[in-house]
Amino acid sequence: MTEKKQILKSASIITLVTIASRILGYRRDQRLTLLLGTSLTADSFVLAYRIPNLLRRLVGEGSMTASFIPVFTSYMADKPRAEVWEFAHKLFWTLAVLLAVITVLGMVFSPAVIHVFTVFNKSPMRWDEAVNLNRILFPYIFFIGLAALAMAILNCFHVFGLPAATPILLNISIITFSVGAIWRHFRDPAVALAVGVLVGGALQFLVQVPSLVRHGMQFPFGVSFTHPGVRAVGRLMVPGFFGIGISQVNFFVDTIFATASRMPPGSITALYVADRVMELVLGGYAIAVATAILPMMSHQAAARDYEGMKKTFGFALRIVSFITVPAAVGLVILREPIIRVLFEHGRFMAASTRLTARALLYYALGLPAFAAVKLIVPAFYSTQDTKTPVRVAAYALVLNFALNALFLMYFFKRFQNGGPALATSLAGYFNFLMLFVIFRLRFGRLGTFEILGSMAKIVVCSGLMGAVTWVLLYFSHFSSYQRFLPQLGVFLALITGATAIYLGSAWLLRCHEIHEVYGIAVRRERGEPEPPFTVG
Repeated sequence: MTEKKQILKSASIITLVTIASRILGYRRDQRLTLLLGTSLTADSFVLAYRIPNLLRRLVGEGSMTASFIPVFTSYMADKPRAEVWEFAHKLFWTLAVLLAVITVLGMVFSPAVIHVFTVFNKSPMRWDEAVNLNRILFPYIFFIGLAALAMAILNCFHVFGLPAATPILLNISIITFSVGAIWRHFRDPAVALAVGVLVGGALQFLVQVPSLVRHGMQFPFGVSFTHPGVRAVGRLMVPGFFGIGISQVNFFVDTIFATASRMPPGSITALYVADRVMELVLGGYAIAVATAILPMMSHQAAARDYEGMKKTFGFALRIVSFITVPAAVGLVILREPIIRVLFEHGRFMAASTRLTARALLYYALGLPAFAAVKLIVPAFYSTQDTKTPVRVAAYALVLNFALNALFLMYFFKRFQNGGPALATSLAGYFNFLMLFVIFRLRFGRLGTFEILGSMAKIVVCSGLMGAVTWVLLYFSHFSSYQRFLPQLGVFLALITGATAIYLGSAWLLRCHEIHEVYGIAVRRERGEPEPPFTVG
C-alpha cells in the first residue's frame, strides 16, 4: 500500500505540473494554428519541428530516463558517493560532445534530412522553407538532451516536480515569440516560432542546474567512452531509442506518409494537432505514472524483488487504463467539438477542423495502447533488458509501415488523411500485446485475470458514458452554434456530464481503481520509502 501511495503521490505531482504545461501547450499550438492555419508554411514548420521534437520525446520521455535510471540507481545502492557523481559527470560531458556533433551535422545536412522525410512527395521544392527552419531548430536537440539527463538524475532522488515543469518554459518561450510585437522583427511568423523553440530548449536545461548542484553535482569536465557506467547506459540507450520510443517513431512514419502527393494540403499539421490533443491525456497521466514507477521498479529489480515489480506494473496498468479508456471514447465522440472549440480561430478554418478531427478519430482509438506501452517497456528496462522491446518494436514498425502503404494505396478514399493515424494505433496494440505476453512468460503470473476483470468494468462504464454523451451531443445541436462562448458552454457541459456518468458508473460497479485511489489518498501512512542514496 505504501508503494501504491508513493506512485500516486509522485504521479499526482507530475500530473498537476504537466496539466499546467499542457494548457500552455494548447495555447502555444493555438497561436501556431492561428498564425499559420493548415497552410504549406504550417506543414513546413511542423515537419522541421517534429525532427528535433522526436528526439525530445525519445530522450526526455523515453530512452534517456529508462536507460540511465536503472544504472544510476544500482550505483546509488552499491557505490560510494564519489563514484556515483564521477559516473554522472563523465556521462554528462560525453553526452554533451555527442549532442554537439549531431547538432552540427543536422544543420549542415539539413536538405538531406528534410528530403528523407518527404520521400513520397513528388514536389520537394515546396519544402525549401522546412530546410531553413530545420537549421534554426536543430540546436534544440543539444539543450533538450542535456535537460533529459538532468531530469533523469533528479528523478532518482524522487524530485519530479521541477523536471516535469520544464516544458512550461518551452511553451512560454514559443508563445512569447508568437506575439506580434516580436515576430514582426523576423522574416515571418514561422521563423519567430522556431527561435522561440530554441530559446525554450535552453531554458529547460538551465533551470535544472541549481537543483543538480544542490544534490551534489559539480560538473568537472571529463569525457569518457570507456567508463563502465557510461558504457552500460550506452548499451541500454542506443536500442532504447527504438524500443521505448516506438510510438513516436511510428508518429514520424505517419508524417512521412502525410507528405504524399495524394494527401490534402495541411495533412501534416492536422496529424500534429490531433497528436497534441491526444497527448493532453497521454502526457497528463500515463507518462506521469510511467515516470513515477520507473525508479521504483528499478530499485525493486536491483533488490531482486520481482514480485513487487510485477505488482507495481499491474497497479500502474489498471490505474492508467481507468483514465485512458474513457478518454479514448470521449475523444472519438467529441472529436469535432474538441477541435472546433480549441483551434478553429484565425487561419484555422472549418475545413481544417474536419481534416484534424478525422486524424484524431483514428489516433484516439490507439490511446489505451500507447499508454500501456509507456508502462510495460520501463518494466523491461528496470531489469536492464533492452533487446526484447527493440525486437518487438521492429515488428511493430514494419506493421505500421505496411499498413500505412496499404491504406494510402488501396483505402485512401475511406480513410484519407486518417490512414496514418489508424496504422499507428493498430501497431500500438500489437506492440503492447507482444510485450505483455513475453513479460508474462518471463516473470510469471501478473494477475492477468484481475487486470481483465478491471478492464471489463472500465469498458462497460466507458461504453455507457459514450452512448449517453453521443445522445447529449446530438440533442445539444452543437454544430448550430457559430459564436465561441455558446460553443464553449455546450462543450464544457458535455465534458462535465460525461465525466459524471463515467465516475458514477464506476462507483456503482465497484471498480477497484476508484476505491483504491480514494482509499490510498485519504489514508495516513508513515515511513514512506526514501531513495537509498541521499546527499546531505
